[in-house]
Amino acid sequence: MIVEVNGVRLAYDDRGAGTPIVFLHAFPLNRTMWAAQESTLSQRFRVITVDLRGHGESDAPLWRYTLDQYADDVNALLDHLSIQRAVMAGLSMGGYVLFAMYRRHSDRIRGLIFADTRAEADQPAQATWRFNLAQKVHQEGPKAVADEMVPKLLSPSTMQKNPALVERVRAIILSTPISGIVGDLMAIAERPDSTPLLKTITLPTLVLVGDQDRLTTPEENRCLADGIPGARLEIIPGAGHLSNMEQPELFNQAVSAFMESIEGEKV
Repeated sequence: MIVEVNGVRLAYDDRGAGTPIVFLHAFPLNRTMWAAQESTLSQRFRVITVDLRGHGESDAPLWRYTLDQYADDVNALLDHLSIQRAVMAGLSMGGYVLFAMYRRHSDRIRGLIFADTRAEADQPAQATWRFNLAQKVHQEGPKAVADEMVPKLLSPSTMQKNPALVERVRAIILSTPISGIVGDLMAIAERPDSTPLLKTITLPTLVLVGDQDRLTTPEENRCLADGIPGARLEIIPGAGHLSNMEQPELFNQAVSAFMESIEGEKV
């Protein structure tokens, strides 16, 4: 489905019924990375997946992108769907968007699921890496980011034993417009440090991370969870950075249990 918000057309899927949960994808992927969550969790909950601007079937304008812009787009989508409050789940860059959502639209959030992400801002070396990668993508296209990122996104065991998933992730990246990739890199590099925000979060929170995640390590995710009062941390075995794709059953079980705990609380 397509909706126009804030001057761009956003593509999204809306399946199931019950407590709504919105999934926000990683860099540089799109909403199809949530296929296993959509098919399973929509049997029990209302599952919304969205292509952020610059990705998938959404518009990819050639202009400056920001995490606040992504958050405002998601907020407008909630308006369109007449959803007052939803559980929000974000993996990697999606987690950065969740922090922006919490800053700007916390009244729309019923619970938070941070997956394979971090609260800290980029160090200068990381920001420089993003700048250099953006230049390379501008010159060579999405293949440049696919070649560099796929081995980092997936665990060594997945790289060796699951060629179908490796190819699927690579194909998603190759389909991403250059303007979206460069826009992401700019938005991520400019994100603020969210560490001071953690202690202010009083919403139910779940933190998930693959035990083999080398991009946002289990230690970084443990720090994120420790900083949020009452947050739960679950480490998913046999998964790298894309824990939801590498171990979908374990990921879905954790999310389902968290959703059921939220439903058991007074609204």
